Amino acid sequence: MSSEPVIGRLSGRRIALPETRELDRLAGMLEAEGAETLRCPLVAIREVPDPLPVQQWLGRFPFDDLILYTGEGVSRLHGFARRFDLETGFLDGLRSARKLTRGPKPERALRELGLKSDLRVEPPTTDGLVAGLSALDLRGRRVGIQLYPGAPEARLAGFLRDAGAEPDAILPYVYSSAADDRKVGELIDRLAGGAIDVIAFTSSPQIERLFEVAKATGSEAKLQAALRSTAIAAVGPVVAAGLRRRGFEAAISPDHRYFMKPLVSAIVTALSR
Repeated sequence: MSSEPVIGRLSGRRIALPETRELDRLAGMLEAEGAETLRCPLVAIREVPDPLPVQQWLGRFPFDDLILYTGEGVSRLHGFARRFDLETGFLDGLRSARKLTRGPKPERALRELGLKSDLRVEPPTTDGLVAGLSALDLRGRRVGIQLYPGAPEARLAGFLRDAGAEPDAILPYVYSSAADDRKVGELIDRLAGGAIDVIAFTSSPQIERLFEVAKATGSEAKLQAALRSTAIAAVGPVVAAGLRRRGFEAAISPDHRYFMKPLVSAIVTALSR
């Protein structure tokens, strides 16, 4: 016997989800509101091809300060530390360092290790990090930086050097394609056909991947026209900036607290008007 459809505030709405890592969680929250979700994960998170630089970076613990961009990065570094038999030094280094986090996810990853950040910057962007760091005395301090793919490393490192610090950055994971080009092309076709009410982006690489496939398949004009006629949701200011670089504005975004649950609430509010 088939279950009865959920009747909720998003009943009759179709929402495209390019998310990968928390796709089931995000889709489940939207479906609990009655939405139909179109799942098309665009970007996968992979281990760096060469783990040696990560091992060497972990071997330089402890740092005076640690800048943690993402929860994924914190978790990946912990996994590497265990693999290289450096877990004790890694955890001790996390405890002793002054920890600065960008947004809620690295804060959550620290809590899972029984720790918390010393400064959670707002807005959760590199601008926010620079503003938060500007209030600190950084002279002579060794600063470890956990990057994410596409992070503006040069800008942050330049700021730290100008402030008298010694930056030391590491990238513990990379992005790769998740869905094949054919499935991404089908998503573009459905957007162009008006079948989608909202497309919800949760990371900038999803945007870049969508446009890369459109370019490779000669569908750029179709994608641009489709996005102009579709409500675009962005989980936070970094994703909104990625859309802006492509000439689009996010119509839906949380006012603050930039993660999945506030994004769903923002979508519900926008589509319930």
